[in-house]
Amino acid sequence: MKKILLLLSISFFGIFSAFSQSQTFPYSYQYYQRINHILYNTDTRIHTSIRPIQFNDSLSYRGLDSLSNLNIDSSKRSWIMRKIFSEHLVEIEKEDFNVYIDFLPDFQIGRDINKGTTWLNTRGYQVQGNIGKKFSFYTSGYENQSVFPQYLTQFIDSNKIIPGFVNDKFGSSRNTKDWAYASAILNYKASKHFSFTLGQDKNFIGDGYRSMLMSDGAANYPFFKIETTLGNVKYLNIWAQFQDLKSPPLSYNNGFRKKWGVFHYLDWNVNKRLSLGFFDAVIWQGGDETGRRGFDVTYLNPIIFLRTIEGSNGSPDNALIGFNGKYKAAKNLTVYGQFLLDEFTAKEFFAGDGYWANKFGIQAGIKGFNAFKVQNLNFLAEFNTARPYTYSQRQSLLNFGHYNQPLAHPFGANFREFLSIWDYSFKKWQIYAQGNVAQYGLDEANVSSGKDIFRSYDDRGSNYGNNTTQGILTDFLYLDGRISYMINPKINLRMEAGAVHRKESNRLGINSTNWLTFGLRSSLRNIYQDF
Repeated sequence: MKKILLLLSISFFGIFSAFSQSQTFPYSYQYYQRINHILYNTDTRIHTSIRPIQFNDSLSYRGLDSLSNLNIDSSKRSWIMRKIFSEHLVEIEKEDFNVYIDFLPDFQIGRDINKGTTWLNTRGYQVQGNIGKKFSFYTSGYENQSVFPQYLTQFIDSNKIIPGFVNDKFGSSRNTKDWAYASAILNYKASKHFSFTLGQDKNFIGDGYRSMLMSDGAANYPFFKIETTLGNVKYLNIWAQFQDLKSPPLSYNNGFRKKWGVFHYLDWNVNKRLSLGFFDAVIWQGGDETGRRGFDVTYLNPIIFLRTIEGSNGSPDNALIGFNGKYKAAKNLTVYGQFLLDEFTAKEFFAGDGYWANKFGIQAGIKGFNAFKVQNLNFLAEFNTARPYTYSQRQSLLNFGHYNQPLAHPFGANFREFLSIWDYSFKKWQIYAQGNVAQYGLDEANVSSGKDIFRSYDDRGSNYGNNTTQGILTDFLYLDGRISYMINPKINLRMEAGAVHRKESNRLGINSTNWLTFGLRSSLRNIYQDF
């Protein structure tokens, strides 16, 4: 696969080198919220469900540019003051190229009440720019040390990874966690119709906070992506390589076990209000003890329906299909939803007997900006659910997961969740409030309830009578409030104070966390801690 990606990238970048400038910008939910008035305005036809968004659309780029220059008047500032408050650390602007380089600090001190002090020490960098009118690039890297609140420490020690990132260098033997990771994106906008991206990063499909199709909650992974735009239709192809930490390595030299994924997504803006999206995906293992399968070239064709190919191969792989919809009900109000189908047997579904292989997920949500006629007040309300065993497979090498975390919802499956997010911006101040209420079923003894997608679905207790939240019924509550002051909008540098209340309760006991934080943060990444 690596050789194929390299050859494809050389071919595409070389062939089209003779060919309007695009902006590569990482996906941050908090940052994107501030341009909702551009993305979801009824006067636009931006393909909002494909993220990160390529900001080569004039409207979306203008929204990003206005945000990056938020309340800046640098005409009378010294060089040092401009670098701190309004500019990139290094800015190189030439006629045929530009480069921006930044230092990204993320320093936090906090208190897990009655359990101890927490802290985060992150030193990061980013380099981004354009060469000519067609080629853009972005890379970032982070070196991190942290002491987390107890619930996150327990998750890390149990799963051997930092949530959303990579493995801890020293494992559960130390309370202080240490990890490093990097991302890189090379993008070539060949024409108004074709865009090619080679990356080590994440992808997100959907208009909500969560995604039941493809989320950015797992670690970075290598991928090659083609975006084709024909009028009001955008067609996305992704070929990716994932890693499975659950399966024993075949040898030390081979490292973690590998698996592959191919994803197709067609997003059709029917008009300025209605968008329909169609998704299909296949996950397959790279090889086993008896042989090496590697990248399957039968999945290379970018326009074929993947399920038919998976079936013609003998159905050895994990195939999923899905739908994404969006409707702008008013100038500042959008309703959206998703449906993910993993497996389905019509006879068993309509019998209503809780057949285990009827596996699907649903999302329904509403979001808006300038709520109640208050400028810059954004909101979102969303419901998500997934049946037991959705996204799982015979073994973890075939499931819809990567690096010990799901590629879709962080709860995995066998859950119901309602969440709401509100944020308000006034000049350089921002207030953020989030609440999640959920129920899910944890495993009992050696029987899988269907929540942990890394367990084999062969560990189920029965073929029938399977219902959402089965197992150890657990109630989940998460409340998150933050207030921040923007220092430099170019890198989202801000002072931030926050408070988190998390409670997980079932018949086995109660796990409660009250966590206070304060810090200097420059975050252009999504850090999920609401699970």
